[in-house]
Amino acid sequence: MRKVVLGIILIALSILTFFSNYFLNGNSVPAEPVVFDSGDTAWMIVATALVLLMTPGLGFFYGGMVGKKNVISTMLQSYMAMIIVTILWVVVAFSMSFGTSIGGYIGDPTEFFMFQGVGATTAWGTIPFLLFALFQAKFAIITPALITGAFAERIRFWAYMLFMVLFILVIYTPLCHMTWHADGLFFKMGVLDFAGGTVVHMSAGWAALAGAMFLGKRKVQKVNPARITYVLLGTGLLWFGWFGFNAGSALGANSLAVQALGTTTVAAAAAGMAWVFIDKILGHKLSAMGACIGTVVGLVAITPAAGFVSIPHAIFIGIFSSVVSNYMVSLFHKGGKIDDSLDVFACHGVGGMTGMLLTGVFASKSINPAVTDQGLIFGETTLFVTQLTALIMVSAFAFIGSYALFFIVNKITPLRVTEDKEELGLDISQHGEYL
Repeated sequence: MRKVVLGIILIALSILTFFSNYFLNGNSVPAEPVVFDSGDTAWMIVATALVLLMTPGLGFFYGGMVGKKNVISTMLQSYMAMIIVTILWVVVAFSMSFGTSIGGYIGDPTEFFMFQGVGATTAWGTIPFLLFALFQAKFAIITPALITGAFAERIRFWAYMLFMVLFILVIYTPLCHMTWHADGLFFKMGVLDFAGGTVVHMSAGWAALAGAMFLGKRKVQKVNPARITYVLLGTGLLWFGWFGFNAGSALGANSLAVQALGTTTVAAAAAGMAWVFIDKILGHKLSAMGACIGTVVGLVAITPAAGFVSIPHAIFIGIFSSVVSNYMVSLFHKGGKIDDSLDVFACHGVGGMTGMLLTGVFASKSINPAVTDQGLIFGETTLFVTQLTALIMVSAFAFIGSYALFFIVNKITPLRVTEDKEELGLDISQHGEYL
């Protein structure tokens, strides 16, 4: 039955794409070409490629942490996000994110259906509209990939892909629209999220927690990481790609992009330094895993604040987020009640929330004139309250919504592999491949 359904989906999608020009465009005359800023366009092409690189980087980061018999499956979860979400984004998800607002919650799914009206000769500011849409696609791709670390080593692959599709349509697109569309609920509230604190990291973090709770614990929770060298490589690719993630969110080759690049650099370094210092203070050895995890936490925390805060404040954000996430990781491990395999909630969820709140503390008009209400440190309280309100709303929506999606998917097809397949390893049981 599943094969029949998949075949029907492929045939329907092929027919739809074949006839889309006829049904949606008709015989319309192409619009006159628009002259774009060549520097902005060139930078955004590079930034788009950099953000895409983050997803295979995440695959290496996660793949190196799991047991040897689950490396391929864990990495493939990230690679399949690049494949599935790209098509989903073109078909309807971009329109749901950036189409004409419906009540401030979601975009009109028909406006840019199949990328109609999203062309290389139409403008989004100083860059082609198509380039903006493709840049945003990379954010959508990495978000469900981030979630996979929480239920690593025990999820059925087809169930994961179904969850990924539903997550993008039900959780990601409303958050993206509410945060980054000019008529979105959070945007109109004055919420500041430069590059994805709410949209990417908080949504992924809370979904990860929901997934870890729903799927339950692994049979064997303590495993030797398969490849620490993969973790180091993945961290390097993530840090490199994150410059596109944050600096690219300035949407141009300008001073704001430079500021975001600077804050991203120092926050990551400060968080990595803080993490290994904390480990040393607690009597642990200075580990490659600790340095890598701390660095990624800093990248997560600076994401919502990157274009709104100064360099010294970015250092504080990196150090503070590292301390908080390190504590949360140890708290989860000591409690032992929730098996978040790769500490996604403690690092991405908590890191994203920390960054959102600290944006409300340090955001400055002198850094970004778009800041209307400055942070607490400048004696203003409005922005901090706004950030806190959005944090609570996003947390509730992402967690409850994601848990409901896991429940629905599990009713359609079992989420968790059987005990014997978990024991065998997902590389063999799900894909018939091994290292």
